[in-house]
Amino acid sequence: MSRLQQILDTKAQEVAQLKTRVTIADFESEFVNLRPRHGFRQALETSPHPVALIAEVKKASPSQGLIRPDFDALDVANLYKSAGVDCLSVLTDREYFQGSIDDLIEVSLETGLPILRKDFLIDRIQLYESYFWGADCILLIVAALAVPLLRDLYAEAKGIGLDVLVEVHDPQETDIALELGADMIGVNNRDLSTFETNLAMSDSEIPRIAPHALAISESALATHDDILRVQDAGARAVLIGTTFSGSSDPAGKIRDVMGW
Repeated sequence: MSRLQQILDTKAQEVAQLKTRVTIADFESEFVNLRPRHGFRQALETSPHPVALIAEVKKASPSQGLIRPDFDALDVANLYKSAGVDCLSVLTDREYFQGSIDDLIEVSLETGLPILRKDFLIDRIQLYESYFWGADCILLIVAALAVPLLRDLYAEAKGIGLDVLVEVHDPQETDIALELGADMIGVNNRDLSTFETNLAMSDSEIPRIAPHALAISESALATHDDILRVQDAGARAVLIGTTFSGSSDPAGKIRDVMGW
């Protein structure tokens, strides 16, 4: 069994448990009382930087284990904000990334920045949960979803006012995302089956995406040369987690890597 499939099996169990506690109608009934969404995609499009930055609030990963032993989600988010990041990504998967919905809530309430909920979304109830707890954008991973379900989740997320980052990691998935008409597509330089990384994926796929959607390079970005490389390919933004979250000086590391 691949690592991705293992994660998805766990996520299916979590979703089943969520549905025993709450319904979509429960979340939806409170939407009128929630803050308006921050424009996640708009923040990337209008960034003053040549390459916009989504900085990820990340404690751990399956491939690297614990990244930041003294992790405090809000502290990390505020350090990122002080460096001038455009958007934040907050991991909420508990089992494999040691994230939580509580991190999303706290960062959303306190920072005022547009936020991506980074998790494995496989069911429509997770869209409503994401909106309710303060996400401005959600992630849909092509490798994790059958195409009909991907289409349905994308349309429904858009319908309730969420931005959607559609993630691909091979040419066939890029075809699917483009056919979907996604307006924001991320190329994950990490193979979700093996968790190995290779920036060549951005080299090949971002030029295909950039004429049609806001193109984002994700994972395995650690130096300013890496940023220049994906910028040359056509990336308008990058999503970086481990490089910054694992640094003793996240704000300084951001300025160094991004060239700000």
